[in-house]
Amino acid sequence: MTSAVTAIPAAPSDVAREHFAAEFTFETDCYDVHDALAKGADFVLLDVRGPALYAKGHVPGAINLPHGKIIRSKLAEWPEETLFVTYCAGPHCNGAARGALRLADLGRPVKIMAGGLTGWIDEGFELAVGDA
Repeated sequence: MTSAVTAIPAAPSDVAREHFAAEFTFETDCYDVHDALAKGADFVLLDVRGPALYAKGHVPGAINLPHGKIIRSKLAEWPEETLFVTYCAGPHCNGAARGALRLADLGRPVKIMAGGLTGWIDEGFELAVGDA
């Protein structure tokens, strides 16, 4: 009996390897962001939610820049080669992808923090509270 899982065959290993390896060029995870922040981040972490949600709780060290406000002039303080990592509420939210798309449209290197704030909390990491 064939299940919904096996009805469509898996990709050949070489194709699967290429696909999964490519994912790491687009995403990072909460643990790696946490570890990098503790060691001195070599990227800018952007919380792309609105200011009210940011103030309720955000990743320590993240800068609040809502995805709809990502414009060239707001990025001027960082060199063109600066990597930005975006996150939003979690897997149920597409704000991180919206922010990443805006950054890519501006020619900026970007990744998404998979899991967003939900993933951060699930990992047991602390949140910062407040505006700054």
